[in-house]
Amino acid sequence: MARTESTSVVVIALIGNLCITASKFGAAVLTGSAAMASEGVHSLADTTNELLLLYGLHRSNAPPDRRHPFGHGREAYFWSFIVALLILIVGASVSFYQGASRLKSPHPLTHITAIYVVLAVSFVFEGISWWSALTRIRKTKGALGYYEAFRVSKDPGVFTVLLEDSAALLGLIAALAGTALTHATGRHEFDAGASIVIALLLCATSFLLARETKALLIGEPARPELQRAILTIAGREECIVHTNGVVTVQLGPDQVFAGLSTEFRDSLTTVEIEDYVERVEAAIREHHPEVVALYVKPQTHEVWAEKRRKLASAD
Repeated sequence: MARTESTSVVVIALIGNLCITASKFGAAVLTGSAAMASEGVHSLADTTNELLLLYGLHRSNAPPDRRHPFGHGREAYFWSFIVALLILIVGASVSFYQGASRLKSPHPLTHITAIYVVLAVSFVFEGISWWSALTRIRKTKGALGYYEAFRVSKDPGVFTVLLEDSAALLGLIAALAGTALTHATGRHEFDAGASIVIALLLCATSFLLARETKALLIGEPARPELQRAILTIAGREECIVHTNGVVTVQLGPDQVFAGLSTEFRDSLTTVEIEDYVERVEAAIREHHPEVVALYVKPQTHEVWAEKRRKLASAD
């Protein structure tokens, strides 16, 4: 269900951006507006980005194989990182170029009404896509604030669309302000300045996305509540002296690797330990199917604590 909802968010954004891109470029050709041309490039980049996100989500669903025994979940993170780079390289650079060239070679805007109509239509489409992504975030964020929910989210499709659409809505406001001021004063600097503001918005969006997807690519831990749930399930049986802790790595939007450190009673036989491991694996996957691999390491609490201390001192 989570993967389906994430895909639907991206598809809604894709359909909206296809409509918006065509209308913005049509208005830019008709009116000569630098801000509208920048917005057209922005929406074209967003459309391409949604296609890449859909491809990444599709590839991340591929089953494990010999070369990728834990699956292909990080494909989603890789393509999200590519999207972040494209926003910077294509969207921001072209928008900045449009603004700078218009400052050097100004010409008056025409068909102002067409600009306002396209901006209004674009705002509606972007707003629908933005609301779809925001609704998905609301379902999963719990008591977290929106920024913190973005930081801890493991679903690149949703947070990428939300950031892109937030930048797009702010860019539309900038384009509207630049057009209105140019229309009212006759000074082309406002239109050019709006294009440069859009470029700066895209730079900020690219930086935030790149930072988050880089962390996921390198290997972030799973959500703290999942780690606590694993420890709770693993520590229910009497054959356990202590569940020392768990190390997790997010392999994809809904794929987690977990390594569990457990201290067993000395009287247990190898067969009894194997039975315990099978029961714990089954129980964890029943309640948390996103745990695609679980490794249990017999270990005393003192050894675990020493290793954690060394890791903490290395931070």
